[in-house]
Amino acid sequence: MTAPVPYDPELVPGLEAFLDLVEVIPLRGDTILANRAHFATIIPSMEVQAEGRQVTWENRTIPGPAGAPDVDVTIVRPARAGSDPAPGVLSIHGGGMVLGTRFFGTGELIDLAERHGVVGVAVEYRLAPEHPGPAQAEDCYAALEWMAAHAEELGIDPERIIASGMSAGGGLSAAVALMSRDRGGPRLAGQLLGCPMLDDRNNTVSTRQYDGIGAWDRNNNDTAWTAIAGSERFRDTLSPYVAPSRAADLSGLAPAFIEVGAAETFRDEAVDYALRIWATGGQAELHVWAGGYHGFHGFSPDADVSRAANAARESWLRRVLRLGG
Repeated sequence: MTAPVPYDPELVPGLEAFLDLVEVIPLRGDTILANRAHFATIIPSMEVQAEGRQVTWENRTIPGPAGAPDVDVTIVRPARAGSDPAPGVLSIHGGGMVLGTRFFGTGELIDLAERHGVVGVAVEYRLAPEHPGPAQAEDCYAALEWMAAHAEELGIDPERIIASGMSAGGGLSAAVALMSRDRGGPRLAGQLLGCPMLDDRNNTVSTRQYDGIGAWDRNNNDTAWTAIAGSERFRDTLSPYVAPSRAADLSGLAPAFIEVGAAETFRDEAVDYALRIWATGGQAELHVWAGGYHGFHGFSPDADVSRAANAARESWLRRVLRLGG
């Protein structure tokens, strides 16, 4: 194993708490279901998340991709909606595309609704291996199409919709941006790719540095990608809607915000994705946070580097979504 980049000392307590919470059962092919059951016990319900907050929320079932099941979503709105159409955020949850639910990401939608009047839609996409890729991305893209088609009803400005997610959600946000471009679909104002899961090959320097250590290590990543891609994994024919790093052309995409820790598995593929967008003349804003572990600002929110990361993301959101105040 290549020597890892050290963690920021201020982040270490948060990382240890994170690992105590999620690393109860090592994620391997035969433990995916057990891990799902464990995660189901640690994700607060929507009722708990929204209690005392200045938001309203509702669950809906919307049409899924052609020939596929319908998709469940949760819509989060500010309690006091403005008179003008609001920005919209399609929230795509993490969990390696094998774990988790849409309620992973609804806390951020609640914050955005309170602070900026954003209307958010969290999508419940199908999980692998029962549903191999690109089922996950197809479900998320169906939710984007529904958001755009129902923008007036939702109170959303269709010119100010972004796809946003962390980890697997970041990779799926990238896939949705590719689909929107390729299919001439709803025009995204931006794509927020938080520590994104982009490349099935799992062969970068950073994946080798975090082999057996960290919040999402190389072994977890290997398990997830095998579940997602199956026999297509490692083949050049693998769809970029499964693994966006496989896209031959990254031109013409919605502006990207890409953030990643310097001390995590996804560092190098995130940097490469930004470089390739720039090479086409596209817009990408890249932040690599010194000593940051996977998802560090969520579990170490009071650390200086977390505050800097949150401020950078807030700045991008203000610019891309044209937020006032």
